[in-house]
Amino acid sequence: MSFLREARTLISENIRDYGMYIALFVIILIFSIMTDGLFMSSRNISNLIDSAGYIAVLAVGMTLVIVIRHIDLSVGFVAGFLGAIAAILLTNAGMPMLAVIPIILIIGIAVGLFNGLLVAQIGIPSFVATLAGMLIFRGALLQVTEKSGTIIIQDDTFNAIGNGFIPSLVEVNGLHLLSLLVGLAGILYLIYSEIKTRRNKVKYGFEVTSIGIFALKLAFIAAIIAYITWILAGYNGFSWTVIIMLLVVIAYHFLTTKTVLGRHIYAVGSNPEAAHLSGMNVKKITYIVFGSMGMLAALSGILFTSRLQSATTTAGTLFELDAIAAAYVGGVSSAGGVGKVTGAIIGAIVMASLTSGMNLLGVGISYQYMIRGGVLAGAVIFDVMTRKKR
Repeated sequence: MSFLREARTLISENIRDYGMYIALFVIILIFSIMTDGLFMSSRNISNLIDSAGYIAVLAVGMTLVIVIRHIDLSVGFVAGFLGAIAAILLTNAGMPMLAVIPIILIIGIAVGLFNGLLVAQIGIPSFVATLAGMLIFRGALLQVTEKSGTIIIQDDTFNAIGNGFIPSLVEVNGLHLLSLLVGLAGILYLIYSEIKTRRNKVKYGFEVTSIGIFALKLAFIAAIIAYITWILAGYNGFSWTVIIMLLVVIAYHFLTTKTVLGRHIYAVGSNPEAAHLSGMNVKKITYIVFGSMGMLAALSGILFTSRLQSATTTAGTLFELDAIAAAYVGGVSSAGGVGKVTGAIIGAIVMASLTSGMNLLGVGISYQYMIRGGVLAGAVIFDVMTRKKR
C-alpha cells in the first residue's frame, strides 16, 4: 500500500510534468481501439512523427519565448519565407545544400535578433512587434513565389531531409539495425542521466523518490522508447526529421537544465524585475531567446520545404498557432518561468496524434478544428488550476 500511496503522491505533486504523458497515452489508446490498431501501425506512426517535426522544432523555441513572458507570431511566415529562399538558392542559384542551410539559419538568427531589438531595446510589446513581422514575411513570401506560385526542388539530398531515412546497415528479422541501436543508445543515455541526477540530489540533501518508484518510472519511459523504436524499425527506421528533432531537443534540454544561461532564462521568466536587480542582463537574454527562435523558425522552414519538395505561397500558414498550442499542451505556463522543451515535443506529438487519429476516423475538418481548440483551452485551464493549488 505504501508503494501505491507514494506513486499517487508523486503523480499528484508532479501533475504538470506527467499530465501530458498521461494525455498522450489516453489519446493513443482511444485511437488504437477505434481504428482497430491502424493508428499504431508502423507507417502511420512514422508519418505522424515526421509530420510533427517542423512544428515540434518551432514549439521548442516558442516554449522559451513564452517562458520569458513574450510571444512570437512571426515564426510561421518566417519559416515559410526562408523555406522559399532555400528553394530559390537551390534551384535558381544552383547553390549546394551544404551552403544553403547555414545561410538560411544565419538569416533566421538575424530575423530573431531584429525581433529582440524591437522588444528589448525599443520596448515594443512582443505581440505587436511579431504581428508586424508576420505581415511583412507573409508579403515577402508572396513576393518571391508570385511568378511560379510553387518552386519545385530537384535536389534529392535536400529533399531527403524531410522524406529520407537513416541507413539500416543490415536488417534483423525485418528490423532496421541502426534504428534499433539509436533507440538503445537513447534508453542507455536516459538511464545514465536519471541515475546521475538522482545521485546529485541525494548528495546535496534533496528529497528523492524511493528506489522502487524510481525504477518503475525508468522502466516505463524506457519501455515507451523501446516500443516506438521497434515500430519505426519495422517500417523504414528513423527518418532524418526525427534525428534532427532529437538533436534539437537534446541540445535545448542541455541548455535549459545544465547551463547558467538556462537558469537565467527561467529566472527572467519567473520575475524579470528581480532578475534585473540580481545583476542579470534581461535585454541580452531576450535577444538570445528571440535569436534562437529565429534560427529554429529557419530550421522549421527547411524541414517543411524539404518534406513538400517545394516552396508554396501558403507555406507557414498557422504554423505559429500550432507551435503555441504545442507549447501550452506541453506544459509551458502562461505566467512565464515554467516549461520544458521536452514537454514541447510531447505537446507537438499530442496535437499531431489528434489530427492523425481524426483523419483515420474520417472526422470532418470543422470538427477537427473545434476539438483541437478545446484541447488547447483545456491545457491552459489545467495550467491555471495547477498554479492555484501551489
